Amino acid sequence: MTHDSLSPVAAPAVHSGDALARLAAVIESRKPANGGDADKSYVARLLHKGPDAFLKKIGEEATEVVMAAKDVDHGADASKLVYEVADLWFHSMIALAHYGLAPADVVAELERREGTSGIEEKALRKSLQRAAEEAQP
Repeated sequence: MTHDSLSPVAAPAVHSGDALARLAAVIESRKPANGGDADKSYVARLLHKGPDAFLKKIGEEATEVVMAAKDVDHGADASKLVYEVADLWFHSMIALAHYGLAPADVVAELERREGTSGIEEKALRKSLQRAAEEAQP
C-alpha cells in the first residue's frame, strides 16, 4: 500500500513524540474542506469518496491483521503484524477524523476503562442497555 507524503502543510505544534497526534493533524489537513486534493493525496481521496470507501478499507485492514496474526502463530515475523495493525490504525484514524474525533478520544475511552475488567465492563454495558430498554414506554 502506498500513501501520500504525510508531512502537514501547516500542522499545529505537537510534541515530537506524539506520532498519533501528528498523523491526526495531517489527516485533518487532508479533508476536502481543508483543501485536501483527492488527485494528490490518498487520505483526501478516501475522504472525498466518503464513508463507504474508508470503512471498506478498515474492514480489509482488519482482515489483514487477523491473517498476519495467524501467520505469526505459524512462525512469521511479528513485524508483519505490527505493519498490518499500523494500516488498521491509519484507516481508523481517517474514520475518526471524518466523524470529528481524534486519537485522544480513543485514548480517553481506554483510560476510562482502565482498571475495569473486560467482563465487568461488558456486564455494565448490558445492564445499562437493559435499564434503557425498560425505561422506554
